[in-house]
Order: sequence, then structure tokens, then C-alpha cells
Amino acid sequence: MAYMLAEKIQMTQIFNEEGDIIPATVLRVRPVVVLQVKTKEKDGYEAVQVGSGEKKIKNIKKPQRGHFKGLGNFSVSREFRMKNPKNVGDKMDLSNFKEGEKVVVRGVSKGKGFQGVVKRHNFAGGPRTHGQKHNERAPGSIGATWPQRVLKGKRMAGRMGGENVTVKNLKIVKIETEKNLIYLSGATPGARGALIEIKSAN
Repeated sequence: MAYMLAEKIQMTQIFNEEGDIIPATVLRVRPVVVLQVKTKEKDGYEAVQVGSGEKKIKNIKKPQRGHFKGLGNFSVSREFRMKNPKNVGDKMDLSNFKEGEKVVVRGVSKGKGFQGVVKRHNFAGGPRTHGQKHNERAPGSIGATWPQRVLKGKRMAGRMGGENVTVKNLKIVKIETEKNLIYLSGATPGARGALIEIKSAN
């Protein structure tokens, strides 16, 4: 299984051999280094912690410095499940992926602020006639009298976006190794500059 961290650059279009247009997201890959290997015997599950990016040593906390163990000054660390873990210090780069392969992408979606029920939950809103000209985007009734409280999970107005989103089966349409760029078919969560986790679908 291959794993990589990347920075979202922009969206673009790519023409395939048949002349069809493929909408694609351009990501700049960050090589990662294995920081810790977790085993089923010791930790109860198999996983790998990786670090990426670069940070000034004065901005890294002392517990993190000890955890990195001289492997580097990383600005980002992530953990993911892996059945056949690698060794501490091993590096993973763009060579682990190939064109045409399907991957799973994870990131934080764009924050959209406080939104009403029509935009947040696709409510239809009230009728435009029969004395409800100012009630078009109102949520309507939120339930009966009992139990005198708003039930958890009730679809109402509130903060929208800023959530972890996973998109499966995105296809790698192009790889530029010399520029550390990878092109994925379709859209990925997050704004430009967002951190994206890429994992092979197998």
C-alpha cells in the first residue's frame, strides 16, 4: 500500500488519447518519512506514523523533537493503517504510484460559515404564496411538544463545511515526477493550499 501527503494547487483539464476532456485536480506531492511503526502485539493495531514538510527547530515542541529522533524537522505528521508496515526512516515518494491507478483521497472541505437549512440540508423551503412571502427559507416545524427539547442530530441551521471528507476511486491521469505533481480525475476536498492525504485503493 502506498501513502502520500500533497498540497492542492488548482483544477485543470486534460485531454486523453480519444480527445475527451477530463477534469483534474493538480496536487504537489510532499515526500514522507516513516516516524513510528505500530504493531498489533504492542499497540493493538498495525499502522505507520509519517512526517512531512519542514519547520524551524525552535518552533517544534520538545516531545515532538524526541519523537522525530533526528529524522527531520517536520511540520506535519499523520498516521494511517498499513498491514505490512515499513521501517522507521523509510521514505515514500511519488514513485510508489503509477498512472491509471485508483486512489483514496482525504481532506478537510472548505468552510462555508453559518448557513440556513436550504443550503446546508437542501430543504425546499415554504410555499411562496398563501401569506408566506417572508417564510421561503424557514425550516418549518422541528417536531412535536414532547420531549420539550431539540433532539440530537436535528437538521437545522448551523456551521457548514470544515469537515473531513473522503473521496474514493479517483484515477491518476498524469504524473510529473520532475515537478512532484500528480493529476487526479475529478475534484478533491479543500481549498487551494489544503493538505490532502492520498492512499492507494488496494
